[in-house]
Amino acid sequence: MIGIEQGDPVLFSDFEDGGEMWTGRGQRERRRRISFSERYRTPPAIQAAISLWDMDATTVIRADISTETITEDGFDLVFRTWGDTRVARVRVSWTAIGEVADPEDWDLY
Repeated sequence: MIGIEQGDPVLFSDFEDGGEMWTGRGQRERRRRISFSERYRTPPAIQAAISLWDMDATTVIRADISTETITEDGFDLVFRTWGDTRVARVRVSWTAIGEVADPEDWDLY
């Protein structure tokens, strides 16, 4: 059986409170652990994309989105920027596709 799960969380909103993505410079990273509602049999394939970005138009826009530490139970969404880029907020949509247990499966051992 193939399981599909989706999400679209706000990864951060640093404009409101003067957070590092908005006020900082240089290499910056934000991570968020995503837990699946149901365990996959093996680590699923994950597709992630920025669904909202709110960036300062007076600086160069630099952004990298990736997934890391993918397991049967979840994964990390990772956003990175660098230089003088100012990021107010980011939302990331994701889709996981992989094998899940079938209620008809038998565990003999």
